[in-house]
Amino acid sequence: MRRVGALVQAALPAAPVVVLSATAGTTNSLLTAAEAAERGDVAGALLDVRALGERHRTLAHDLLGPSSTLDADIDGFVHEIEMLVRGIGLLRELSPRSRDAVASFGERLSTLLLTAHLREEGILTTHVDARSVLRTDDGFGAARPDREAVEGLCAERLRPHVGAQRAVVTEGFVGATEQGVTTTLGRGGSDYTAALLGEALGAAEVQIWTDVEGVYTADPRIVPDARPIPELSFAEAAELAAFGAKVLHPATIQPAVAAGIPVTVRDTMRPEGRYTSIQAEVSTGRSVTAIASRTGITVITVTSSRMLMQSGFLERLFEVFGRHAVNVDLVATAEVSVSLTVDGSVPLKAVLAELAEFSRVSVAEQRAVVAVIGERLKATPGIARRVFGALAELNVEMISMGANEINLSLVIAAADVPKAVRALHAALFG
Repeated sequence: MRRVGALVQAALPAAPVVVLSATAGTTNSLLTAAEAAERGDVAGALLDVRALGERHRTLAHDLLGPSSTLDADIDGFVHEIEMLVRGIGLLRELSPRSRDAVASFGERLSTLLLTAHLREEGILTTHVDARSVLRTDDGFGAARPDREAVEGLCAERLRPHVGAQRAVVTEGFVGATEQGVTTTLGRGGSDYTAALLGEALGAAEVQIWTDVEGVYTADPRIVPDARPIPELSFAEAAELAAFGAKVLHPATIQPAVAAGIPVTVRDTMRPEGRYTSIQAEVSTGRSVTAIASRTGITVITVTSSRMLMQSGFLERLFEVFGRHAVNVDLVATAEVSVSLTVDGSVPLKAVLAELAEFSRVSVAEQRAVVAVIGERLKATPGIARRVFGALAELNVEMISMGANEINLSLVIAAADVPKAVRALHAALFG
């Protein structure tokens, strides 16, 4: 928290709006307690909640001294969580609405601590509850913001507090419906919040502070010699995010694209070090920008001789996926078959049953997508030869070129991802 305070102090001339995540492990602890209550272990859940409260009291005393005035506020939050947990235990049901209500307390606690710490440091600081400005639908767990409403609410409730030499602190990840019901935005929600507020406020920049020096040419955990990328176009960043880059979330990029706001990804441990700048367009001359991968993929192959005889077959096929709200990522077609990739965690029983009414269906699980991303892919002769040469010893099951022509995706067995990513990185960046 002190490190965050130092970053805010340095940014004061630029009138910062600070979007904060929960402290490490807090969201998981909250959800673990809620799930225990659903199983009937209310006593264990309450112990977990009280331990979480004690941890935040310790953080408050560390930041503000033993005479911290936050104990009563933290106790109030703990009491609210306990009431929720008791209700979940009584009903033996953890509804999506209740899950979001519980999960929101991580960010609400962290902003309480940071606001007090900044004020203790003499920084004029205002806390604005994100639920008062981030209007969403009721899609609990992955709520969709109403960007027009967010813009109006920010103008009314957040902008008046923004100014040089003062800070505004608000929660990431958390929003609320028009009726005031708490929601969450899902994975990458804090970054998404920052981009949404940046768009609404017309910010000069959206800074994402994380634990790495920007976006890398590959996952450093797989490729130790992967290196930071100084500049990314919005299109490249969106593709990297969609295909597995851990420090970005696809939705984070979109509001910034709409408003033309540059995004930088920076390292909290090295604030003056290297970082990645994401802008509408960049001119680097490179053919390949990065290698990304995503596991947990299922491939569905639909085969039917009707494809040769009947127009509208693909339309009928995609209508099935649409009816069941299953997103299709990659598509490859042949004369009498179509292969598609979907998220392996999505229930497919109903989809497969409907597809089987007019075609033969096969399913391959435990697959992965490895993507080669770069804005000049199509314009660079020999790229395909280098890619397939690097993967010569692996079985490539499906190939798809993105409609924007900056993403060449290959489907392989999930177990082959480390070998594939290392081989591609060596061939394209070595």
